[in-house]
Amino acid sequence: MISVDEAVATIATTAKSLETEGVPLTEAPGRVLREDVHARVSQPPASVSAMDGYAICWTGPCTEGQTFRVIGEAPAGRPFSGAVSGGDCVRLYTGSVVPAGANHVIIQEHVERTGDTITLTSRQPEPRNIRPEGGDFRRGDPIASAGTMIDAALAGLIAAANVDSVLVTRCPRVALIANGDELHPPGSPLPTGAIVNSAPFALAPLLRTFGASVDFLGIAEDNQNAIKTMFDAARDYDVVIPIGGASVGDYDHMKEVARTRYDLLFEKVAVKPGKPTWYGTSVNRQILGLPGNPASAITCALLFAKPLVATLLGDARQTLPTARALLTTALPANGPRETYLRGSCFIDDQGSLRVTPQADQDSSLLRPYAASNALIKREPKKMAAEIGGQVQVIFFGRL
Repeated sequence: MISVDEAVATIATTAKSLETEGVPLTEAPGRVLREDVHARVSQPPASVSAMDGYAICWTGPCTEGQTFRVIGEAPAGRPFSGAVSGGDCVRLYTGSVVPAGANHVIIQEHVERTGDTITLTSRQPEPRNIRPEGGDFRRGDPIASAGTMIDAALAGLIAAANVDSVLVTRCPRVALIANGDELHPPGSPLPTGAIVNSAPFALAPLLRTFGASVDFLGIAEDNQNAIKTMFDAARDYDVVIPIGGASVGDYDHMKEVARTRYDLLFEKVAVKPGKPTWYGTSVNRQILGLPGNPASAITCALLFAKPLVATLLGDARQTLPTARALLTTALPANGPRETYLRGSCFIDDQGSLRVTPQADQDSSLLRPYAASNALIKREPKKMAAEIGGQVQVIFFGRL
């Protein structure tokens, strides 16, 4: 049995980044860049007005009552072709290119206009209201780094840099396989002793947030032939994630079949919940066995599937974001295994991050997960923690 850190390190050192592909920027959000992106233009491409108003050549403080002659206008996208000097001005709008000779924009609320003459209604002590050329970035500037997952803001930045396609990692293809004679699909009649197969419905969307493409291949019955058939169906996937069948019972055959196709690198992890988690590799393929209890499976996906998918993607963010939070309830001393408790994080009225552990941490319960947005990490043999004590939290949901 190995530690959580050792398990994550094993995954990170044995999985390799997948091949690259070019995609249009419209399809890039959620994908991981594999090369740096540089700006093809400056932004803004010219000095532009930050306000609706009038461009002048400012040579010193302008006083109330001073007048300027309007010699033209420049709507956004149609620059004024002449130059501004002396007592002249040009009507501009937000985003209009500032004409030659101008270095200040008087906002329209500070003037009164009569025909082609404007009169200042307030003093102008210094030049302002102009966004300089390249104020955001200049042509050739690096704007995005390889290993970054593209989000909405970064996609907008790349577009502003006049880049319409990017090189990204191919999405890892993940096959989910449930295992157990007792499992039945949601919505089906449940005979005595049956339970609803819920874990894949939590794991598939979670894995997609990590950047994977996910298919649920179905439920394998508790026999070797059924499991072999499922493994055959998953042969073209990058990652196979079996759920359940990893214990030592008479009907737990998953690892036994996996050993005939994969080199198993660890078979137990000193973690609670999730001790039966296991992992192995074959040629260009990985298998990550998760516990059958849905809550345990989600926890172990957060801890181990996230770094696995991140490694395959070349994602620089190998793990989920963490922080220190203040407990709202006391916690007892921890046992010998690293433990992860479901909790709800929030920011209190003083701006402090606080976390409330769920009252029931049973590994078979999904309802506490639905009410949580973070895991509380408890190190092995950690002493009891009082109300207000600091704990490490791992975010997986909205704050």
